[in-house]
Amino acid sequence: MICSAPALTRREILMQTPARPAPAHTRDCATLEEVRTAIDEVDRHIVALLASRRRYALQAARFKRAADGVKDPRREEQVIANVRGLAEQEGIEPELIETLYRDMIAGFVRVEIDQGGHAAAPVVENVNVESFDAILPPEEVKLRIPLSEPAAKTVVEGRRAVEAILDREDPRLLLVVGPCSIHDPEAGLDYARRLKVLADEVSDTVLLVMRVYFEKPRTTVGWEGFTNDPRLDGSFRIKEGMDRARKFLLDVNALGMPAGTEALDPIAPHYRGDLVSWTAIGARTSESQTHRNLASGLSTPVGFKNGTEGDLGGAVNAIVAAARPHAFLGINDQGRSAVVRTRGNRHGHLVLRGGGGRPNFDTVSVSMAEQALAKAGVPRNIVIDCSHANSWKKPELQPLVVRDVVHQIREGNRSIVGLMIESFLEAGNQPASGDPSKLRYGCSVTDPCLGWEETAAVIREASDVLRDVIGSRG
Repeated sequence: MICSAPALTRREILMQTPARPAPAHTRDCATLEEVRTAIDEVDRHIVALLASRRRYALQAARFKRAADGVKDPRREEQVIANVRGLAEQEGIEPELIETLYRDMIAGFVRVEIDQGGHAAAPVVENVNVESFDAILPPEEVKLRIPLSEPAAKTVVEGRRAVEAILDREDPRLLLVVGPCSIHDPEAGLDYARRLKVLADEVSDTVLLVMRVYFEKPRTTVGWEGFTNDPRLDGSFRIKEGMDRARKFLLDVNALGMPAGTEALDPIAPHYRGDLVSWTAIGARTSESQTHRNLASGLSTPVGFKNGTEGDLGGAVNAIVAAARPHAFLGINDQGRSAVVRTRGNRHGHLVLRGGGGRPNFDTVSVSMAEQALAKAGVPRNIVIDCSHANSWKKPELQPLVVRDVVHQIREGNRSIVGLMIESFLEAGNQPASGDPSKLRYGCSVTDPCLGWEETAAVIREASDVLRDVIGSRG
């Protein structure tokens, strides 16, 4: 029906609308096929009703156009309030209905503009954007790759164990160890299985967390990590990368091995944050307000790395900032834009990784870091990254850093709570290749790593050296 006279009231318009067949009442079905048939029937009615709703929206738009308006925000809020109330009456989640209606209303406005009646605006945005490829919202990805009970147990126990170390309730040393980046899930799981056996062996002195990094910040250009380019060929199949990264984390946690990762992309934690026990904010992003906001809402303890030139100020300030509540723009689990309000994260800590071509794991550097943390009024919790500038990016020197730090702990240091080691099945690294089949199995495609045998040996050595003093730490 078309409403030809604007004098008609809304009630009169509704009264003149031809009645459509009402959907069948929900009934008990005997088979899955009957259920699917019933769903198809209801869907036909829903689409017919949406078509009517669209026609009325376009009629309303013609009336509004005369008043030089396309969209009436107050009327939209009335509609949303109305449908939320109806949803509550029907026992449906109001937030779900609101999301659907806001999407629908926005779609109607786009249709109205596309059908003409408005002067085309000059192109002033997305000038350099080639396309927007839709991706499933976090909620749907989690439903497709759900968190299993064993994995959830690992995540929770891993987080609590790290927190206990930071709170001085657990005297053990946190050790985040694993590949510089994950590029081959098969080799990564091979490593995780070996690490789990070692973790059980040294659990009286060391808490092992597997380093699982999917995103690689680049100084200029290069392979940006498994999430962005899972096939290593520049095809940037990000949707595939998101799914495979989540599946990999799920498999690692299912082994009983907690995982630690770097938070680089602020959206990615919505897709896999439920599978992470420890998070790092990198040297290039510790000064970023976006990442400080993000850290304040993460469910894991967060280590902030000192700057690439060795400066501690940015990381220390980040610890202070992330401990406070924040409000910022983000997305929710349904993938919609939202204002994210956080409580603050009290488990921020400092990661010393060297910088400017100089290490900072020595006793003098550690003492200066302790003073900076104390001055800022935050706990003196320090993790030493044995890679990067602390070993001049020479993986074979990482064991020397471990031994030096362990010696400091034996001599009474209380602020060093953890270590990081870059390690993989094979020592060294290799160039990323467009053909993964040509890569050496278990060898890093980013920074060079310590080999497995050397890694296991230095961890066992550290555990043995610490065993008789670990209980006295407080």
